Order: sequence, then structure tokens, then C-alpha cells
Amino acid sequence: MSHTYQATIHWQRPVGAVFTDNKYSRAHEWRFDEGIVVPASPAPASVKPPMSRADAVDPEEALVAACSSCHMLFFLAFAGRQGFVVDSYTDNALGVMTPNEAGKLYISAITLDPKIVWSGDKQPTDADIAALHTRAHAECYIANSIRATVTIAGMADHH
Repeated sequence: MSHTYQATIHWQRPVGAVFTDNKYSRAHEWRFDEGIVVPASPAPASVKPPMSRADAVDPEEALVAACSSCHMLFFLAFAGRQGFVVDSYTDNALGVMTPNEAGKLYISAITLDPKIVWSGDKQPTDADIAALHTRAHAECYIANSIRATVTIAGMADHH
């Protein structure tokens, strides 16, 4: 079984920008599905404004968000199948960039820190929640695709 996913990344040299002076804006757009457009830019820590946009999504935080979102979607599916009712799931995920063995920067660690609000008669135990996270992590497409170590706060390292 294989699936394909498509995104269109569009950048255009700003009118009047020299380009060869390296002072052009790197702001661009990510275009998805039915016309969803996301403002994108390098992180201001990498490229200083005004050549970047602090209010746009950068690739590093998008990777962290994708990992968190994927984990959450599996977690919610597995919780529902077990009869647990989730009212909300908020994850303040954090990615850390460090040099690899060749001295190149990469996202080396992502920590997921979900806060989950449950309701209903059937309440999960701490062991149930840990098992849901373990299973969600094992199935998460993004976690299975990246080199970074992904952990859930309060649980042992996973990958």
C-alpha cells in the first residue's frame, strides 16, 4: 500500500530585490489541498528579519507540529476505540536542534507534552494513558519517518 502527499511551495523574488546581494526576503507560501495557503519563512533565528517573517511558519516548527498532530490523531483514534471520551487534547510540543555527527544542524529531539481532558463514565488509568501513547507513537507516520528522538513528557524515550 502506498499513498502520495502533495504540497506546492512558492517563492518569488520581491520586485526590485537584487537577489545576488543575499538581502532578499525568504518569505514564501505553502499551498495545500483545496486552496489552503500557509505563510512560511525561515526561522528568524536562522535568517534575520526583514529577510524572514516571524509571523510565518518555519520548516522546523512545522516538523514539530506534524509529529505532534500525527501522534494526537492516532491517540484519539485508539482512545475512542477503547471507549474513552476525550474532550480536549493540547500539546505544547518542543523540538530541539543540535549538530549531528557531521556537524550539520538537525532536529535531534521532539518532546510531546499533551494535556488531555477526559469525560464520561469510563476514565483511563495512568497505565491506560501510557499504553495509548506507546501505541500512538508506534503507529505515528511522522515519528516513523524521522531521525529525531520523540518522547512524551513523563514517559521513557521512544525512538
